[in-house]
Amino acid sequence: MSSLWSQRREVSPETSRLLIERAHEELVAGNTADARIAGVRALVRESWRRSLESYVGAEALPPLDLTADDLEAYRRGHPLAGVIDMVRGLLLPGEASDSGVVVAVGDAAGRLLWVEGDRSVRALTGDMGFVEGANWSERAVGTAAPGTAIALDRSVQIHGAEHFNRLVQLWSCTAAPVHDPETRKILGVIDVTGGSEAVTPQAQLLVDATARAIEAELLVARLRARTEPAPPRRPARRVEPRRAILRVLGRDRALLEVAGDGADTVSELGPRHAELVLMLAVHRQGVSADRLAELVYGERAGESASVTLRAEMVRLRKVLEKAAPRLVPESRPYRLAADVETDAHQLLSLLDRGAHRVALAAYRGDVLPDSVSPGVEEFRESVRTTLREALMAEASVDVLLAFAETDAGADDLELLQLCLSMLPPRSPKRAGLVARIARLESL
Repeated sequence: MSSLWSQRREVSPETSRLLIERAHEELVAGNTADARIAGVRALVRESWRRSLESYVGAEALPPLDLTADDLEAYRRGHPLAGVIDMVRGLLLPGEASDSGVVVAVGDAAGRLLWVEGDRSVRALTGDMGFVEGANWSERAVGTAAPGTAIALDRSVQIHGAEHFNRLVQLWSCTAAPVHDPETRKILGVIDVTGGSEAVTPQAQLLVDATARAIEAELLVARLRARTEPAPPRRPARRVEPRRAILRVLGRDRALLEVAGDGADTVSELGPRHAELVLMLAVHRQGVSADRLAELVYGERAGESASVTLRAEMVRLRKVLEKAAPRLVPESRPYRLAADVETDAHQLLSLLDRGAHRVALAAYRGDVLPDSVSPGVEEFRESVRTTLREALMAEASVDVLLAFAETDAGADDLELLQLCLSMLPPRSPKRAGLVARIARLESL
């Protein structure tokens, strides 16, 4: 571990932690007048109350507000993009991947834009949704340093049990807002998350100093830009509507959701049209008529498949002309006129970011489960395999147990054996797992 974070100090003794946990249970249960709540720090107590007023669940997973493509574009234009190297240099010197903490930079709305640091810590915090693109405002996840620092416009430290969300109570964090150096409006937030080393007095001083250094750097860059000749103005780019989303997980009649142009539309597609749109969404670069026919009808369908495909594409175009004109497929090769993102691709993006628990919550079932189209079957198996391998490689035992309750994991002997090996010896969950394993081994 880097010497920067090596000075550990217990700031919340075990007895204090237990008292805070009991006060939290009373508050969540609606017993807001319980005397134990008064023993919690005023800063935390008031944040808990704001969390309740926002109807935040005590085990709520943060929403993923920014998809991978949206995140990349948004980060490039964010005012803090130019100071990320400074953040790394001040908070993650040396081997950042072995620092023992995770450092996050978010925007003024609490959405995490950069999350870097210790590999093992990132794998564990990603399990609770602490990943790039996730919303960590108080309104989304309750009391946590990034959102509470933004809400109070000051640096804060939140010790494990003080978090409103039970899923976060294993961690502690320090965060400070970053302001526009001239208007003093909040531009974003800097957060350090880890164990007790993340909430020492030294940690708060360092995070505060980093925020002030960033503000000074922003001011210097702004003054320097004013003394240089202004670049020629480019014509304003026309804002395109958001991409459509095709929902195919756990359903055979896909839902096509299109937002933009001042109106949102949701259309249900029949099984064959769902297969066609999915294949075109998977093969964004375009696909020939013969290849699309193979993906949907199979190689043995012969020449008749091409004739059937052309007729089906005519019908699909008519459906999309009414529901989503911007998506009407082009031909030679066949391709959608605009990008369509699927909920299956969103799931894969969550796994790439390490958000295992969030990804599992997004898994509604297999891709178009009743489809026998070869292309759909291949994509379905790819999504299921990627989900399984990612969870078994990095997810916590609680997430693995939840996956074992899905259709995809119910009869997975290797998965159940892994869960059994990860459970504590006295866990009450072991008996049920042993019985399930014995049943599968007897088949």
